[in-house]
Amino acid sequence: MNSPAMPLLEITGLSRAFDDVPALQDVDLSVSRGESVVLIGESGSGKTLLLKCILGLIETDSGVIRISGDDMAEMSGAEHQQAVRRFGMLFQRSALFDSLPVWENICFRPLQEKRLDRAGAHDLAVNKLAMVGLGADVADLLPSELSGGMQKRVGLARAVADDPEILFLDEPTAGLDPIMSNVINDMIRQIVSDLGATVISIDSDMSGVRRIADRVVMLQRGRKIWDGPTADLDQSGNEDLSAFIGLKPLPTLALRRAG
Repeated sequence: MNSPAMPLLEITGLSRAFDDVPALQDVDLSVSRGESVVLIGESGSGKTLLLKCILGLIETDSGVIRISGDDMAEMSGAEHQQAVRRFGMLFQRSALFDSLPVWENICFRPLQEKRLDRAGAHDLAVNKLAMVGLGADVADLLPSELSGGMQKRVGLARAVADDPEILFLDEPTAGLDPIMSNVINDMIRQIVSDLGATVISIDSDMSGVRRIADRVVMLQRGRKIWDGPTADLDQSGNEDLSAFIGLKPLPTLALRRAG
């Protein structure tokens, strides 16, 4: 029986290598229901790979991924599909299908799984567009007719189309100006509150991190090197973290970047 204190998502000893080069190394992560956790770290530190492993897009070499205490590797095909329906994903570049109108992009998964007819999917898409501050007229537009900020909103609408329990956000404000970034971050906070969702994000904008995160996890060369409340970022005592968020220079980090 699931305990109320059981993490919604728990990752233990997760590792993945490519051509014998470690990309993730013994990563542990526990996320409670309703929590907003943001992953930070240099490019290539393993953040996006970790999300892809959780989502089942890339197989792990070792480790366990549990949702509500259930090992995802031990699930049947039908059970795994049900578990994945509990996830919503906003990709870094929105990843909208150019040839499909906005409403079909938003409801792509329920349409593919034949859980909705086209009329029902269109109605659902209009409802989700309203959640991200866009009108019904946007539903019939193509992605090429949208601004960058509108594409992000449509991507977010697609991510929440199934009212997910766990929402994954990969650089939700990448490429946006500071004003639109704040709009998107505030929108994420509101939607998460409305849905009661748990969120795992990747974000390189520290102002955005401080705006949406309850907890921050830093990865470096595939390892978790810091995990703590957002309020503790500036007093972490971790030199690599302090250098990453701009509190102090760190020669080894600077040399590694230069190389």
